[in-house]
Amino acid sequence: MDGPRRDKIRWDISWLLLWGVASSVWCLTASGHLSATFDEPTYLERGLDHWRTGSYAGLMRLGTMPLPVDVETLPIYLWEKYRGVPIDVTADMEKILPVARAGALVFWWLLLTYGWLSARHIAGPWGGRLAVPLLACEPSLLAHAGLATTDIAITACLLALVYHFRVGRDASWLKRVLLPGLWFAAALLAKASALAFAPLCLLAVEATRGWNGVPTVSAFWGRLWAARRDVASIAGIGFIGLFLYVGSDWKTERSFVEWANGLPEGTGATMMRPIAENLRIFSNAGEGLVQQVKHNIRSHGGAYLMGEVTPRAFWYYFPVALAIKLSLTALLLPFVVLVVRPSALLNWAMAAGLTLLLFSLTCRVQIGIRLVLPLVALAIVGTAAAAANAIQRSRFSVPRWGLAVGVVVGIVWTGVAAATHWPHGLCYVNEFWGGSDRGYLLLSDSNYDWGQGLKELADWQKDHDAAALDVWYFGSDPLLKQLPMRDLPLHVLPIAGADDVLTRVRGHYLAVGTTLLYGRATTTQAHECSGAFLRQCKPVARTTTFLIYDFSAVTP
Repeated sequence: MDGPRRDKIRWDISWLLLWGVASSVWCLTASGHLSATFDEPTYLERGLDHWRTGSYAGLMRLGTMPLPVDVETLPIYLWEKYRGVPIDVTADMEKILPVARAGALVFWWLLLTYGWLSARHIAGPWGGRLAVPLLACEPSLLAHAGLATTDIAITACLLALVYHFRVGRDASWLKRVLLPGLWFAAALLAKASALAFAPLCLLAVEATRGWNGVPTVSAFWGRLWAARRDVASIAGIGFIGLFLYVGSDWKTERSFVEWANGLPEGTGATMMRPIAENLRIFSNAGEGLVQQVKHNIRSHGGAYLMGEVTPRAFWYYFPVALAIKLSLTALLLPFVVLVVRPSALLNWAMAAGLTLLLFSLTCRVQIGIRLVLPLVALAIVGTAAAAANAIQRSRFSVPRWGLAVGVVVGIVWTGVAAATHWPHGLCYVNEFWGGSDRGYLLLSDSNYDWGQGLKELADWQKDHDAAALDVWYFGSDPLLKQLPMRDLPLHVLPIAGADDVLTRVRGHYLAVGTTLLYGRATTTQAHECSGAFLRQCKPVARTTTFLIYDFSAVTP
């Protein structure tokens, strides 16, 4: 490598490190201001169970793949072994949660690195240089990068898979098949959604490659067909890696045995009962995949979008939610490139992102854009590469320099949005939709209130001397039991109307999580009655994720 090229690589690596460190500081400092999100206590509990027992049964029953949980809980387990005293997740949550969240940054750095490599592959050095800050400043990506969950992990591993698949198409078997196969295993181990996302992305990537330089449609389909062996081999390696990593407890499955014993007497029962009682292969990765598929088929008890509730799902949920949650730069830059140089958008990262966007119309679990973060990352990488290509290849100076200035302004705009929304990146709503203050009226769950607001509520209580404070909380953080507040789960209490709610809260302040008032968190009659009454009342104050009502002066 000659001197000038070596210097450019060093500059690019320094650029990557700069944005990686800055975004990591954002995540680490934000972590201390946020309580646990809904899923994190369960992940920590099940992750430590695995390190102590060697069994993934707890995670597989949830349909949760183990790789992110392993990475996030390993430092905690090593800490436990060092001090020689078992860690109690409930009692020690405040100590261990920051450690787990810091561990999750492994996948954030992986995402930034492969975002840089992917855009660089498509558009050269400037593609990578643009992709890194656009990824590092995107508020929704940042918000999830600072949590001990699985969504950034699948995003990073899927991007790595797609990158190695594309760059290895004309290479040896090791780079063309084995390396992508290992990344497919990593993606599956990160999240079960890779089962659908990965093949779709590989198909899109191969389609963009197959179309270049092919004179006829039949030749195009012929090239796609020729890739089937590689894709099948990649899938096989991925599944082998998945099942080997998860292993088995070599036990029977209780639900399978119960099902077999419940069969009516006859040939079927005679055949199935011995199989169920002797098939000692559980728990294994297949159980986790099946649980997740079943969850996707059942949806998640309905969805909430812009004031509307459905018991099943909105077919347009993800396109609308992305339009609300993504930064203006991520939304507008592709259209600017489309005007300046449309052909620049025809790259494999953009094709994979658009394919996932179309697939999202069929997704029935609608609890946040975190479920399609791979789409977001691929689209940003594709957009950054397209912008770089458009700037470098545009013939006309005015559009070229206008686009260059627009990209710089977009990066600054997104960076300011990330800075001003610290530490509440989960609540980010772009300016087109009125900003974040009233974003809870548009979206709920992990798009806004995912249980992370208890610490801010505790600060409000101290500042306002609200000693008698009841909390209707959407979350699972054990911190609530340690605060001077009363947990008041109205959705499970015998409530039939406003009088029943008033009986419970009379003489107190009541803080209500926005997801419980504007969302589809539960489907109980008590929840509907409580929510309907409280939506008619006027809050006297609020934190980011809680609306606070004053019932202290209400008398019998």
